[in-house]
Amino acid sequence: MTDNTPPGPEGGPFGGECPAGLFARRSFLRTTVAAGLAGTASVSLLDGATAPAHGAGLDAGKAAERAKPIPFHGEHQAGIATLPQRDATFVSFDVTASGREALTDLFRTLTTRARFLTQGGTPPKTSPDAPPSDTGILGPEVVPDDLTVTLALGASFFDDRFGLAARKPVQLVTMTPFAHDDLDPALSQGDLMLQVCATNRDTTVYALLDLLAHTSGAMKPRWRIDGTRNPPRPVGVPRDWFGFKDGISNPDVTNATQLNQEVWVQPRTDEPAWAAGGTYQVLRIVHFRIEKWQQVPLAEQERIFGRRKVSGAPMYAQDPNASDLFDPIYTNDPQGLITPLDSHVRLANPQTPETAATSTILRRSYDYDRSPDVRGGLDLGHAFCCFQRELNTYIAMQTRLEGEALVPYISPRGGGYFFAVPGVRDDKDYYARELLA
Repeated sequence: MTDNTPPGPEGGPFGGECPAGLFARRSFLRTTVAAGLAGTASVSLLDGATAPAHGAGLDAGKAAERAKPIPFHGEHQAGIATLPQRDATFVSFDVTASGREALTDLFRTLTTRARFLTQGGTPPKTSPDAPPSDTGILGPEVVPDDLTVTLALGASFFDDRFGLAARKPVQLVTMTPFAHDDLDPALSQGDLMLQVCATNRDTTVYALLDLLAHTSGAMKPRWRIDGTRNPPRPVGVPRDWFGFKDGISNPDVTNATQLNQEVWVQPRTDEPAWAAGGTYQVLRIVHFRIEKWQQVPLAEQERIFGRRKVSGAPMYAQDPNASDLFDPIYTNDPQGLITPLDSHVRLANPQTPETAATSTILRRSYDYDRSPDVRGGLDLGHAFCCFQRELNTYIAMQTRLEGEALVPYISPRGGGYFFAVPGVRDDKDYYARELLA
């Protein structure tokens, strides 16, 4: 790997020690008890709420709406079809639980903590001469702040440690490099992925510290990538570090029929029965060669992406105020004279009968900044995240993109394939209960 930037000051994903610090000294079993106490403080769950869109300025009414927690219970996990929050952290873990019983305790604890953190409440009080039960980062009350905690499992989770090999999702495999990847093992793979998203950075950090504190004896951080979503400028979807609007084409997250077709694993398929309601998650850490990109003329940048830079509209739209919702049309451009055949958007979805089944994914990506790298330059890039009913959909799409014109300007350096488990149905359920039963 050309970029050997360590994930933390001491080479570990969080530096020389677990950031939970004070709390991580407690044993896993003791913190599980504490988790149960904290869980009783959670507020009532709301049904049917949808994460609101995120604007730069919020009036009092919108602020009150945003204060409502995103429901934790449901057929599917939150943080997938939820509208993307502004801040995210993705943490991959190696599971160190000693056996099946300890593994079940881990998943129960993760559920209890995620339920409390996402719904908000008051942390339990401790005596003045005892360590506090809470970091205090969010003040005396844990506010929901649009927090979601999404749990997914990697292929390595289904080895022979816990007797779960026969229950592995059918298409779940370890991510192997594509033609132009430069994968760093220190930033790749993992048994378990936690995606933690919220409106504000202090909320995601608080949640991560809490989750680490309560599970320190059962899973160990492997790598981490933090990301943010920039505000729309001027309107529409956010722009990435290349200055182009990112994630324009996506399934309609309010359309249950479309999500069932494109995102959620269905019952009575080749997948194990427990997997229904879950989905395959892809996370790719893609470094952007910003300095090189900035030397490319605007017209060529647009031909590389296949969209207009200012508006985000397809290449046929000349008006700088054209909508980014206009559909690209390739039927009248078979030679790629308007939208090049090797442009990013055209290779991702060529609009041909042969590629129709492998052209729709639910993108939920974030931009990262890990600057400087070991060479003293910028390490800006994309924490590319997507969900799809079949992992092979993404693999086929990315295989097509091996020939895209964007290749010289990006360097995929890590990530992995995971399976986001079905949702937690009620307060008696827990993550992956049917898998572990």
